[in-house]
Amino acid sequence: MATQAKLTAAPRSTRGKGAARSLRRAGRVPAVIYGHHRSPEAIELDATALHRLLISIGGTATTIDVAIEGQAPVKALIREVQRNPVRPAELLHVDLYEVRADEAITVDVPVHLVGTADGVRLGGGMLDHVLHKITIEVLPGDIPDHIEVDVTPLGVGQQVSVRDLNVPKAKILTDLNQPVCMVTAPRTEAAATPAETAEPELIRKPKAEEGAAEE
Repeated sequence: MATQAKLTAAPRSTRGKGAARSLRRAGRVPAVIYGHHRSPEAIELDATALHRLLISIGGTATTIDVAIEGQAPVKALIREVQRNPVRPAELLHVDLYEVRADEAITVDVPVHLVGTADGVRLGGGMLDHVLHKITIEVLPGDIPDHIEVDVTPLGVGQQVSVRDLNVPKAKILTDLNQPVCMVTAPRTEAAATPAETAEPELIRKPKAEEGAAEE
């Protein structure tokens, strides 16, 4: 299941780009928390603590205990993280979505492939990872860190589809017919490299050569 994590926040009274830049210079990250029938609330987070949290949870849909100063802690998911496109380590803004333990939510969960497919090991095929995330409906406490797919039995021409996945206590919303991964046939030498063609026949000599021939 998803890892539990904690984050401390403070109410944010200032708005606008200038205020956001000032916050970031002070080592803070502007954020907003919304969801579960609550109005969006502007908050700020410690940049160092947030950076460490994001590293620890990776790309998983993790339920976070958010303690906002002066309020009772709530559980939330990180919906969006905005980063500086030039300096990705710089966090610009974070969206948090409050959840309740007894209410199912919709989340995207990463798909991890494990093992070496027989079609790759024995048949020289290529493993193509088509779908990296699937969408599920699940209670917050049952969100998996990831969905693991063992590709070892796959031969050349075989695939794993969404309908083949097992996600306990969750309803899969992604199209069940979508392929998750497949082993494609090995590329032949002719297909791998452009076919060699004969030197094209010179139908008409360049004028300079024509002149030289005439001379």
